[in-house]
Amino acid sequence: MTTASVEFVEVGPRDGLQNERTVVSTADKLELIARAIAAGARRLEVTSFVNPARVPQMADADAVCVALPDHPDVTYIGLVMNGRGADRAIATGRINQLGAVAVATDQFAMANQGQTSDESVEAAKAIIAKAKAAGLTGQATIGASFGCPFEGEVGEARVTEMARRLAEAGPVEVALADTIGVADPAHVARLVAAVRAAIDPLPVRVHFHNTRGTGLANVWAAVAAGARVIDASLGGLGGCPFAPGAAGNVSSEDVVYMLERAHIATGMDLDQLIESSAWLSEVIGRKLPGMVAQAPRFPGSTSTKQLAKAKEA
Repeated sequence: MTTASVEFVEVGPRDGLQNERTVVSTADKLELIARAIAAGARRLEVTSFVNPARVPQMADADAVCVALPDHPDVTYIGLVMNGRGADRAIATGRINQLGAVAVATDQFAMANQGQTSDESVEAAKAIIAKAKAAGLTGQATIGASFGCPFEGEVGEARVTEMARRLAEAGPVEVALADTIGVADPAHVARLVAAVRAAIDPLPVRVHFHNTRGTGLANVWAAVAAGARVIDASLGGLGGCPFAPGAAGNVSSEDVVYMLERAHIATGMDLDQLIESSAWLSEVIGRKLPGMVAQAPRFPGSTSTKQLAKAKEA
């Protein structure tokens, strides 16, 4: 492992909350965003501009954006599925980056956004173009990159070709999403390497769910294979309303603990993440799946600063 650092993207305010039954208030969403920024996050997926009838948790997208804290170093990401959503995000004047989604299979693409897989690629490219025309940036995520809840296995060549096509639109990166948590480290290593070669010099971002307990192992394999941007969600919350069986994202605390202990910098403060995970657990009203926040501190204090000092020693 030669990687010295990765870029960390906190997705809790959007992907973490979108599938929760407990309705989280706009004020609490803004508190979550503020806490993530205080812990060091400089890219945050803050909301999605989708039909509120389909994703009720995101019905306050505009209200969240209006009240976002001013921070010159923070990139606020809004997930959009189509041109209408892109227009809404741009109109807020607060979103810096549009997140577009293409889906690797036809059945999941139809369930997720009412179009075929190939159509979702073209729609994502159009969203990226719209972002750039508005003076923003765009990113692209390939959903179900490692497996589909309806069609099963997904060919690596298919995902790699989709990544190449998406890269033509000039996004800041292309992400591989394990939407239903079926990936294994060997699969991750192969696909990240293949996509890196296909889209170079664009970075590869990865987005893992821990549905089957392989999330952290997959993060490690992805970083080892050259992924440079890692999504995670505070407390391990998350899921997709349109993917049966999808469980939580990899936990921000768990990812940061693992990488920082391995001397791979994330820019995040672990102690603050742990404190915020406890706060979010109270907001949601249940124990969250992240493990590090439930364990005793090691070695007594686990702050990023102290881990950095340990590395220097």
